[in-house]
Amino acid sequence: MATTWKNKPYRGRRRADTAPLARKVENSAVESPTLLLFVLIAAIGVLAYTGFLLNPSNRGDWLPYGIVITAELILVTQALVSMWTILSGGQDPRTFAFHHSQERLFDATTIERSELAERPHDWPMYLENRRIRVDVYITVFGEPLEKIAKTAMAALAMRGQHVTWILDDGESDAVRDLAADLGVRYVRRLTHHGAKAGNINHALTVSNGEYFVVFDADFVPDKDFLYETVPFFIDDKVAFVQTPQAYGNLHNLISRGAGFMQTVFYRFIQPGRNRFNAAFSVGTNVIFRRSAIEQIGGMVTDSKSEDVWTSLRLHERGWRSIYIAVTLAVGDAPETIEAYTKQQLRWASGGFEILMQRNPFSPRTKLTIDQRIQYFVTATHYLVGITPLLLIMVPPLEIYFDLRPVNLTVTWLTWLLFYAGFYGIQVLLAFHTMGSFRPETLIMAAVSFPIYVRAFVNVFSGREQKWSATGSKRDYVSPFNFIIPQVLFFVFVLLTSLVGIVKDYSHQTITLATAWNVTNTIVLGTFIVAAFRESHRARAVEAPRATFYPTFARPVSERPIHSIPAPVPVRARAASEAERLVPVFDQAGRTVS
Repeated sequence: MATTWKNKPYRGRRRADTAPLARKVENSAVESPTLLLFVLIAAIGVLAYTGFLLNPSNRGDWLPYGIVITAELILVTQALVSMWTILSGGQDPRTFAFHHSQERLFDATTIERSELAERPHDWPMYLENRRIRVDVYITVFGEPLEKIAKTAMAALAMRGQHVTWILDDGESDAVRDLAADLGVRYVRRLTHHGAKAGNINHALTVSNGEYFVVFDADFVPDKDFLYETVPFFIDDKVAFVQTPQAYGNLHNLISRGAGFMQTVFYRFIQPGRNRFNAAFSVGTNVIFRRSAIEQIGGMVTDSKSEDVWTSLRLHERGWRSIYIAVTLAVGDAPETIEAYTKQQLRWASGGFEILMQRNPFSPRTKLTIDQRIQYFVTATHYLVGITPLLLIMVPPLEIYFDLRPVNLTVTWLTWLLFYAGFYGIQVLLAFHTMGSFRPETLIMAAVSFPIYVRAFVNVFSGREQKWSATGSKRDYVSPFNFIIPQVLFFVFVLLTSLVGIVKDYSHQTITLATAWNVTNTIVLGTFIVAAFRESHRARAVEAPRATFYPTFARPVSERPIHSIPAPVPVRARAASEAERLVPVFDQAGRTVS
């Protein structure tokens, strides 16, 4: 009796008496009728709130009214386009050609008759009966060794024959020794030009895979990453396949806020962008076609957001992008205020660069109208992050100067009704999409405006921004070094709340301005408390600690052959130390050690 595929650890070319294993499923059903209903109701709420604000009879004093109108129109525009994008989703990018290619990615007959059956990482991969080569790049810049090791081990174990490389821009001998122990190839550049993009471009000069995967050092891939992504390249116009960023370290306010802020984007916005061929790379958990990158002259090195810029240039050349909402790698969200600030500053700078240097609506930009809209939304997205700065100034104008955004005939209950129609429905939408409302998301979105203002000013003035990896570890720096504007605003709104409470008490009434300002005080105060806690934890662990990999600090010649960290299992490799060494390449591809 023939053995069925469901009892096999691999998939491959089908035979008459076999059936393929079920593929992985998406994280969510974008076509859910309930989701569509929520999106439509939210859109109605947005339009109703917009009509309320623009009604001339509701207009108050010009200064606060102008501030509110400016902020809310930015929010409304982004909300409506996002809802349109979500409603456009639901199409599975995995066509018949994909499934046909996936079923034949591995040659089952050859595997069964050879010694490869128990070594899935060595199974040859085929597209249209042509054997392909894949390189896997792990970009490193000062991340902890334990994270690099975990990612490298998972990359080595991925099903499908591939070559794994550690691209070390941190010039770490410990990382070099780790690569030797794990049996992965190691590359160290002599310069750091182009940051991460330059690191990848250099790796392309010393490798020859037709496709290359990029993982950040802290993103651990699933064993089926290649199985779920490579078959898309059966379409000669596909330049890259992007998968979501998922996080496994959501244990404090910063990491939860940073992680949950991305949930709707990866679960609903990116799938919708597939409909417009406008899904863009996010820099990790992605696989590229080498020839597509070579056509545009390599990964873009002129920006710190090389992922979005590279995607833009590929789309301009007519290449196609694919996004699949399947979690195939899990990594770390920023855990500290410093890491979060640097991440958001880098991302926002990239968006503003597109807006100011390559306006998607410019005639020189060769995009479809749908792509122009989507890239314009990307370029202006971080303006949403500046709106809290505008809105935080409205209550003080009323408390100190009696300047109101709406006239006195509009009660605060009426305002609240329309306001709830805008924001309340979106909270319910968050409940539906994420299972609950995450206050951390609201807090981080409300207090991040100094980051986005700085990014805007930097791009507008042409100021160079130093690149920093999100997960890299450096000497301890107080979180308050990065949140001085938030602290000053907290003091200001706290004093304003006290003034407002005193005035309301004397008038025997509760005003919207005071309630609004107290809310702002609580939000900023919660963030300040989180900074104090982070500072306290950092001081507690600042004392010297033993390294996770003590044997990696010694030269290779002095280490035992099997000096593999106990917590990380490794498959058997050559016993000879000489066979386990890996070369270090210079810019020209010559071996230097």
